[in-house]
Amino acid sequence: MAERITDAEDPRIADYRGVREKDLVGRRGLFIAEGAVVLRSLLDSPLARPVSILVAEARVSGVSDLLGRVGPETPVFVAAQSVMDRIVGFPIHRGILALGAVGRRPDARALLDGLGRKALVVALCGISNHDNMGGLFRNAAAFGAEAVLLDDACCDPFYRKALRVSVGGVLRVPHARLAPGDDLVALLETKGCRVLALSPTGARDLSGVDGGGRLAMLFGAEGPGLAPEVLSRCETLRIPMSGGFDSLNVATASGIVLHHFRNRGGEETRPK
Repeated sequence: MAERITDAEDPRIADYRGVREKDLVGRRGLFIAEGAVVLRSLLDSPLARPVSILVAEARVSGVSDLLGRVGPETPVFVAAQSVMDRIVGFPIHRGILALGAVGRRPDARALLDGLGRKALVVALCGISNHDNMGGLFRNAAAFGAEAVLLDDACCDPFYRKALRVSVGGVLRVPHARLAPGDDLVALLETKGCRVLALSPTGARDLSGVDGGGRLAMLFGAEGPGLAPEVLSRCETLRIPMSGGFDSLNVATASGIVLHHFRNRGGEETRPK
C-alpha cells in the first residue's frame, strides 16, 4: 500500500530532498535511481536493493507492474508532481525515483577469479565524467562484458547521473574498485588477461586484431587518455578514423571495441 506525501518536508522522504546536491554514495552506501528503466534494473539487480520508492501520482498506473514486485519491506511513496518537484529541487519529468542500497562490493581479485576463460573485461583508468562512466557501463552490459574494473581515480558509477546514463547497466555488470596504489595492469595479467589498451597512438588497428582467451580492454579519460607508462606495458590498439581525425568519446570507443571482440569469440558465460 503506497504512502501519500503531501509535504515536501515530510521526514519519511528526507533522502530524496535536494538530490542534485546530495552525495549519498560513499557516505551511507545509498544512491538515487531515476526512471522506470533503472527502477526495473534495480528490482532485478544482484548488486543492490531498493530501500524505498517515490513516484509522482500521475505515473503510478504506468509503473503498476514494477510496483507490484516491491516487497512489503520497501515503502512506496506517492506525491503530486508539484510536491515531488519541491522535494527533489527541480522538475523531475520522469516522475520516478528510488533510493537504493549498494550491496557488498566484491574484491577485484575475487571478481576476476570467478570469470570465464573467454571473458570480456572492461578496465577503466581515471574516468571522472559521470556521463562517460554511465556510457561505458551501458556498453559493457549491451556487449556482454562480464566485469568492469575501476582504478581508484574513477568516479563512482552509482552516482545518479552515471546510473541514469547507464540505463541500469551499473546494476547489471559486476564491478570492483582497486585500492590506491594497486597496479591494474599487473592484476589483469596475473589473472590471465590479455590487456589491450586503446589509444589514438596505438600500434595496431583494431580491425586487424582477433579476440580469444580472457580479454581486458583498458580505457583512459577523455583528453589525457592512458598514461605513457601504462601504454608501454600493454598491447596498444587504435580505432582507424577518416581524414586524420583522431578523437572519439571514450564511451563511443568502448562500444566499437566491445562489439568487435564480442563477435570474435571473446564472450563466455560465467561458471555457475
